[in-house]
Amino acid sequence: MATSSVSKGCFVFKPSAKKKKTLSLEDYFSDGCEGAENSEVRFKLCQDLWDKIKTETEILQDELNRNILDSLLDFTKKCSSARQHSDWASQMRASEIPTAALVLGVNVPDHDMTFQSLFELLQQSVTPHVASVQAKECGALKHLMKRVLERLMGAVVSVDDEEQAEETAEQTIAQLHKSAHCSLSTLCDWYSTRTRRSSPAKDDQQEPPIVVIFKDFEAFNASVLQDFILICSRYVDRLPLLFIFGIATSPSTIQHMLPHSVSSLLCIELFQSLSCTQHLATVIDKLILTPWLPFKLNSKVMLVLLSIFLYHDFSVRNFIKGVQLALIEHFHTQPLSVLCCNKEESLLNVMQLNHHNLERIRQLASFKGYLEKQEPKEQAKLLQDNTHLKDVCQRLIKDLHKYHKNYYPILRCLHTLTSALPRYPLGKQIRELHLICLEKDVWENEDYQSAMKLLKMLAKDELVTLLQRCADILQPIKSKKMKKAHVQLEELLTKFKQLDTAAGETAQSEGESIISPVKTLQKKTDLFQLQKTLLEMNESRRAKKLSPFEVLRNETLEWIDSLVRNHLSPPESQTLNEVCYYSSSATVRRHLNATPRMSIQAALSSPYYYLQNENLKTEDGSVSNAAPDICIAYKLHLECGRLINLFDWLEAYATVVSAAEGNGPESENFGKVDEVKHARFIQAVSELEFLGFIKSTKQKTDHVARLTWGGC
Repeated sequence: MATSSVSKGCFVFKPSAKKKKTLSLEDYFSDGCEGAENSEVRFKLCQDLWDKIKTETEILQDELNRNILDSLLDFTKKCSSARQHSDWASQMRASEIPTAALVLGVNVPDHDMTFQSLFELLQQSVTPHVASVQAKECGALKHLMKRVLERLMGAVVSVDDEEQAEETAEQTIAQLHKSAHCSLSTLCDWYSTRTRRSSPAKDDQQEPPIVVIFKDFEAFNASVLQDFILICSRYVDRLPLLFIFGIATSPSTIQHMLPHSVSSLLCIELFQSLSCTQHLATVIDKLILTPWLPFKLNSKVMLVLLSIFLYHDFSVRNFIKGVQLALIEHFHTQPLSVLCCNKEESLLNVMQLNHHNLERIRQLASFKGYLEKQEPKEQAKLLQDNTHLKDVCQRLIKDLHKYHKNYYPILRCLHTLTSALPRYPLGKQIRELHLICLEKDVWENEDYQSAMKLLKMLAKDELVTLLQRCADILQPIKSKKMKKAHVQLEELLTKFKQLDTAAGETAQSEGESIISPVKTLQKKTDLFQLQKTLLEMNESRRAKKLSPFEVLRNETLEWIDSLVRNHLSPPESQTLNEVCYYSSSATVRRHLNATPRMSIQAALSSPYYYLQNENLKTEDGSVSNAAPDICIAYKLHLECGRLINLFDWLEAYATVVSAAEGNGPESENFGKVDEVKHARFIQAVSELEFLGFIKSTKQKTDHVARLTWGGC
């Protein structure tokens, strides 16, 4: 049907049967990769590290979820075995359905991995009859019933069966029960047939439970859940049903969504998973703070990832995706990332560097600082002799790997000592201490100095316990310096044990007199009181002679301070740190914290940036007349006020498009509005309205209101 004009329209585009081509990691490296001469090697290194991070993450996920998953397995096995014994009726009413309320926390993006592991474990260990459903696919009772039956029976439910589940939304509860009886009776027949096929020798496994997992319990329609539970309660004597509710907020959600008449039909047991903050702490400890991963993040990138985690989604999975994104960007943009691998491979890659990469090394900020400290003769040699530069780079790469091997054990030792102090001077989590060490020399931090003063007030038993934990941290490390440090620490612990009884008693009494203010301070939160007590302790210590215990304690803490100063210097102080550390926090923030409006405005204002068409390139920031229609309409609307006259806007658009078509001002068709231009203009205006830049207004029917102000 032909129309002269269109004011509003609805356009439907059917998706193509062909799958869209996705950009692979290899294509990303081969397309515009800086330093293309070694892009294949960098891609392989990046791919290996990507796979390693993925594998370690999955192992960590399994370990962290092991306890909660084992508890759920025991619960399902207990319910299954109890049903097969004669005391089932005495344990619970016939209408009760065993239900596990699994509280997973608000980190919803991480739930899929947990439910996938639970699904696989249930099928392997308990029952093959497991169905997992989500709220988005179960908007009505018939949809929920259909999904459950299809996933349990492994067959497509026919239209007739679906209509039997629910004919209309206005049916009464009694009618719903009757219709559900038909569909669930099919499940009963199917289940009885399956159980009869099982071997008589496996009598204990004759009636495996039917488990239904509701992944996002809060998102389900309350009335749909209520009707489904009411229907299922009528079949408990024939079907060994078991529900698992995935809860993101609080167990009280069950009471809010289900009335007592429905919740009383469930025998609910609560299961609490590990909190997302504990999960993140373990991931950082096992994945980030380890020397086995040569790729590192600097303090700014770490802060961006942590801020997104703490203030946006609490998702450990997205945190790991951020680490993987930084990994790809580092290997894609840094040609020297070819040295970001294990020590043996990096030493081999140093000898294969070409002249361009050696020049890149000479331009590194850390190498320039190293160069300035050398003698003039050595400086000239490093700048001119490529062979000598390779030899020096090999030594510097070795030093960088040794730095990481020594950094993390000492970091853990310092955290062990300071996390036991009141008010956590250097942070409760090790990641907080790690961030301090990444930014600057930690020993120059006021909190570090306060922590050392507090450590000097510890009693003998407390100090020895903490030192023993440090010895356990250093003991498995194979580094020469860490082995030497472990031997020295064991000697100090032996000296503490060898204090004679009289001196030990004196030291213990004095230690208790010193520690008593610390124990008092643990109950206080007043910073003034803390400073006052520290000053009093300093004055009292000056006024009396130190005991043997105090002398040994001071010696031990001075030794620890020397370890910190030797091994916890920031990474920027290490030469060639740029080959391992990724520092572009702005890139990570731009990718993970998307700003849709800014991106849309940038695309409409500068289409060349996205389309890479030379005809669209302009120098003065204006939009080319060959730009897409929506870009021209957007640029013209920026020149208008709050209300835009559609006719004036159309004429201006036609003028710009005529120039793009090659019609000069003298041409009779210049600026003329024909049907094609009219249709293109209407489509551009509709797209701008859809994107939220304009809206229709009742003040003037031939005008639209502008909604955004200010450019990108």
